[in-house]
Amino acid sequence: MPSNGKMVCSCGYKQNWGIISEKRKKEKPLEIVDLKQGERVNPEIEADCVKCGHKKAYFWLMQTRASDEPETRFFKCVKCGHQWREYE
Repeated sequence: MPSNGKMVCSCGYKQNWGIISEKRKKEKPLEIVDLKQGERVNPEIEADCVKCGHKKAYFWLMQTRASDEPETRFFKCVKCGHQWREYE
C-alpha cells in the first residue's frame, strides 16, 4: 500500500517528497551462458594482421594503465591467431 515519504536529516530537518510505492519489479531469471572450448565471444572487425595480411581480427579493451588514461585495444587475427595492441 502506498504511503507518503519523508526525508529526515540527522540535524532534524524534515521534508515530504511524495508517495512511496510498495510495488516491486519482477526479477528476471539469471541467464547462464555455457561457452564450449574454443568458442569466441569477442567482436570481429576489419584490421590488417602484420603477420599474415588477413583483414579480420577479434578485439577487446583492457585498462592497462592509470584510470585517467585511455584503455588499450587488443587484437587477435582470425586466421593465424597473432595478437597485437593499439595504444591511444
